[in-house]
Amino acid sequence: MYAIIEASGRQYKVQEGMSLFTERQNGFADGDEIVFDRVILVSDGEKTTVGKPYVNGVKVVGKVVSHGKGKKVLVVKFGPRKNFDRVNGHRQWFTEVAIEKIELGVE
Repeated sequence: MYAIIEASGRQYKVQEGMSLFTERQNGFADGDEIVFDRVILVSDGEKTTVGKPYVNGVKVVGKVVSHGKGKKVLVVKFGPRKNFDRVNGHRQWFTEVAIEKIELGVE
C-alpha cells in the first residue's frame, strides 16, 4: 500500500515503514507524532483512489525522527566582462519523518 501526500507544497510518495525527508516541519520536536491529512492518492495494490483535490477520510501518520541541515550547495554568481564573481554556500533545513501507518476510512 502506498499514498501520495502533500507537505510544505511538495508531493511525496510514501509507504508504511519508510523514512521521508521533507522541508523543515516547525512546531514538532524529535519523537512527536505528525499527521499528514492532505492525501492526494491512495493505492492498496488492487484499488486506487484519487482525490479531488484530496481523498476524504485518509491520513498518514508518522513520527519525527530528527531535524537537520542538508549538504552544502554552492551558489555562484558572476558577471561576464565585469570582473565580478561571488560564491555563497547554502544548507537547506529538513525534517526526517518515519512513516508508521496509512489509515483508511477515518472521518
